[in-house]
Amino acid sequence: MTIALNDITIRTTLQPGDIGYVVYLHGLLYKQEYDYQTQFEVYVAEGLCEFYHNYNEQRDRVWIAEHQNRIVGFLLLMNRGEAAQLRYFIIAPEYRGISLGKKMMECYYSFLLECGYSSSYLWTTNELPAAASLYRRLGFTLVEEKPSTAFGKPLIEQKYLLRLPLQL
Repeated sequence: MTIALNDITIRTTLQPGDIGYVVYLHGLLYKQEYDYQTQFEVYVAEGLCEFYHNYNEQRDRVWIAEHQNRIVGFLLLMNRGEAAQLRYFIIAPEYRGISLGKKMMECYYSFLLECGYSSSYLWTTNELPAAASLYRRLGFTLVEEKPSTAFGKPLIEQKYLLRLPLQL
């Protein structure tokens, strides 16, 4: 079955089951693809709980990509004052390569501008070069690296920063 970008819908509201499914999807895929351990799944769960408890519809947003009533992509913008943090960006493997990630990042960028954020940042790891490439194409630059074992294995955490044009 060929999947086209137009077959996928993107919504911006959380529904019952979304948080648990996104935690599950991260735990499952990051174990399969990068051998991350349970610590990573807990990290995602704690961050999603923080997002939920501090949610402000004017400054925070989720983008949930669905195909045939199944979540196939997720991206979150968390308000951090003048900056916005990009978190939990994931695309199910069979939906990669159809520009879904690019479309979701365009939605993210539009909301950043709409809200008047001065910058955005994200943390990732050196093991995700395809994601880093997408971030760099959108103007993010690598600003920090640090060794870590936070996800149950040695790796390098990386911080990327996007400075936005001044809003007049």
